[in-house]
Amino acid sequence: MARGVPGGYQIRDNRSRRWWGDHFQLCPDDLVAALNSGADHATVTALINRYRALKR
Repeated sequence: MARGVPGGYQIRDNRSRRWWGDHFQLCPDDLVAALNSGADHATVTALINRYRALKR
């Protein structure tokens, strides 16, 4: 699940009850759609890696 935090968005893992991944200033629509639709771990990880590479 993606949640708004001060300055952007971050991914919240409800099972382990902690924040997961990087802090995003802009909210990528396809990443949020994948998170909220219950996509598998590999798909979410691939999207995060793609947006992490774009930040650099």
